[in-house]
Amino acid sequence: MSPEPLAHISQDGRTHTLREHLYRTAERAADFAAVFGFRQWGYLNGLWHDVGKYALAFQKKLKAAASEDGHLEGKARVDHSTAGAIFAVEHFKMAGRLFAYISAGHHAGLPDWTADRTGQAALSHRLLNKDLLNAALEGGIPDEILEQSFPEEKPTGFDPAFWIRILFSCVVDADFLDTEEFFEPEKTSLRSGYPALSQLMDSFGRYMIHKQATAPDTPVNRIRAQVFARCIEKAKDSPGIFSLTVPTGGGKTLSSMAFALNHAAMHGQRRIIYVIPYTSIIEQTANQFREIFGEAVVEHHSNIDVSDAEGQTSKARLACENWDAPLIVTTNVQFFESLFASRTSRCRKLHNIAGSVVVLDEAQLFPPEFLRPILKALDELRKHYGVTVLICTATQPALGPHKSSSFTFEGLENIREIMEDPTALYDHLRRVEVQLPENIYEAGTWEGLAEELAKLPSVLCIVNRRDDCRLLWSLMPEGTFHLSALMCGAHRSDTIARIKMRLYSGLPTCVISTQLVEAGVDLDFPAVYRAIAGLDSIAQAAGRCNREGLLEKGKLTVFIPPTRPPAGILRQAAEIGARLLGEKVPDHLAPTRLTAFFRELYWLQGEERLDAKNILRDLKPDGKLRFSFRSAAANFKLINDAASSPVLVSYGEAGVKLLELLKYMGPERWLLRKLQRYVVNLPKPLHQRLLAEGAIREIHPGIYVQGHGTLYNGDLGFCPEKSIIYDPDELIG
Repeated sequence: MSPEPLAHISQDGRTHTLREHLYRTAERAADFAAVFGFRQWGYLNGLWHDVGKYALAFQKKLKAAASEDGHLEGKARVDHSTAGAIFAVEHFKMAGRLFAYISAGHHAGLPDWTADRTGQAALSHRLLNKDLLNAALEGGIPDEILEQSFPEEKPTGFDPAFWIRILFSCVVDADFLDTEEFFEPEKTSLRSGYPALSQLMDSFGRYMIHKQATAPDTPVNRIRAQVFARCIEKAKDSPGIFSLTVPTGGGKTLSSMAFALNHAAMHGQRRIIYVIPYTSIIEQTANQFREIFGEAVVEHHSNIDVSDAEGQTSKARLACENWDAPLIVTTNVQFFESLFASRTSRCRKLHNIAGSVVVLDEAQLFPPEFLRPILKALDELRKHYGVTVLICTATQPALGPHKSSSFTFEGLENIREIMEDPTALYDHLRRVEVQLPENIYEAGTWEGLAEELAKLPSVLCIVNRRDDCRLLWSLMPEGTFHLSALMCGAHRSDTIARIKMRLYSGLPTCVISTQLVEAGVDLDFPAVYRAIAGLDSIAQAAGRCNREGLLEKGKLTVFIPPTRPPAGILRQAAEIGARLLGEKVPDHLAPTRLTAFFRELYWLQGEERLDAKNILRDLKPDGKLRFSFRSAAANFKLINDAASSPVLVSYGEAGVKLLELLKYMGPERWLLRKLQRYVVNLPKPLHQRLLAEGAIREIHPGIYVQGHGTLYNGDLGFCPEKSIIYDPDELIG
């Protein structure tokens, strides 16, 4: 009698039978897929994903690897993923390709039908290797596993490429979890025990009762209370896509959470996913939520690999893998790149988005070049996966359908606005007068602007470029603050905290900043200056002026700097903004004007440039289920990593100590996680030149640190020698 085929062998000799692994993975995948109505598909994909392990070559390699102190995944190189793909196609013909992508990709990631640009093996070629299936069949796959009927559930109307990725998520997460339970059962026990959403509602209710009871009775706080009450009322509405259009300072963060909690409770949704545009502000929001909900909050940055998320509890690190927690706070990059990912580690979480409430904060920051695939994905989640989407911003972009002379913008249909009258709300919260230059196209000088700013006791001035920020700061009186992305995260946080404390104490405070203060940074200045930009940026700048309404009116001054905005979308937005500001209207920042701005911005891009990387073409149904999953994932990058490189800087006593630890301990994961607060991203040409000159050093593979102390300045951040020439178009943010 031949031995029972195995899936895994532990280092202490325990065995995990292949039959048990297949059935348990199938049951888990079925439970995951049942959330969106496809239990049978989940079950069968899970059952067939590892049938290639029945091959005798695999079984021999597994036992040999185990005897050498390890298990198969790290040592054996027997293809066990393709056999199930081939069998599915032979069993179900063309429809079998729906299974084949998942089985073939459950380790290496979803493949392209034809060869992708990286040269990875195409699914069409892998399906020709019938020897892999024959070897598995010779190993004795039980008939009860092979003889399965085609699922009765019909994905009519579903986008097939998106549906495959969600099913893939069900299978790979089920596979990971069953394998983990065998090898590391202590991890499995950590995955449970999160509070229910009803408990989070209780915590939130207690927090808000205290907050509203202690808030001063001001006009702004009364409006915030009205917005909050309206969000709770509208939470009763049926699931779908909602917008929350509230001016900056109107309490969007807590009001949107009130909507999400109440809506999820009323409609049986499982979790809340709060999506934020920038890593620079995610910690602020996550910390606010932790104050309310404690360890129920899982913070998943875009630049934290789940294996590196050492700054959180063990439970939270595990939840980063698959988002199996009640409240996730993440970034646009992590959320949207995962929706188009092919790698198993990025896709594991996708099935847990189903049946959730997704809050998209600062939605005006969606990059236009990816707008069509982003909106397509959101619409799929709404229509087929039980997801409610809340688009939350002070400057609501024009995301609904509309037509131009050149193309029709599909957009999102049936967006329901929570506020009864956003225009009236805007009028009630209008706390700023806008002053425009006499000639919107005539540039001033930095010296003249500095002289004007120096006359004001407290002022915030926002410019479009990092080099503009440094130059203007150099012309200002001593004691002026500087903010830009050439300061590491820890430095920016410390500086913002000092600015807030001075403002709170009524001390004169002057700040020169790039646009990084325009989203999620709660500053309140009596006067704000803004270099010409898109109307959305100007409106966000206005939100940093008289935020609490303590003045009758704050003053926002738009000026024309001597330099143009960087080429591309920022320059186009500024040109549209200048033209619209040149028109004679009662209020340049009214909601109707912002709608006009976004529509023109999108029309200027054109239909093709709203999907500049052809993501939808790679994933378009062609009748034969030929998709380019890996290529689409490679192209869907919201941040161009190739344009910049990171360097670790010596900021503050803590930063210096961490760099010393890195030097002597090496790149330990927990240490790299802490050092993320001390990273500055430099334009690639500048990074390469500094490296060649010895100004920065590579102390471990791919890890660069500044070479000497003068490179980092306590006021300005990273300061290369004056001989280093910047490419001005890259010095933004």
